[in-house]
Amino acid sequence: QLQLVESGGGLVQPGGSLRLSCAASGFTLDYYAIGWFRQAPGKEREGVSCISSSDGSTYYADSVKGRFTASRDNAKNTVYLQMNSLKPEDTAVYYCARKSGPLCVFHNDYWGQGTQVTVSS
Repeated sequence: QLQLVESGGGLVQPGGSLRLSCAASGFTLDYYAIGWFRQAPGKEREGVSCISSSDGSTYYADSVKGRFTASRDNAKNTVYLQMNSLKPEDTAVYYCARKSGPLCVFHNDYWGQGTQVTVSS
């Protein structure tokens, strides 16, 4: 059964860091690009980052550029999102999604269940 499971969310103070994981099962991650998305209460889901499988190219929303870093460990079938210098406006449920191919321009075809990130003092 194909599955994506996010973990690593939690409560952190402003300026703190978290590392989210997106573990894949039921398929081999190394062919697919993986996107990270988030949805804050009352807001639409937005794209945060994407990492391709072809050459590991990464893409970031302007709001997180310089603070978030996506990476992948194909041997562990897992993608990560390192989040530094967190701000209260980063509070949201974070999701990973599989792209239907190796590049970030492909559409999303499978989603994880999400993990809550709360940035608050």
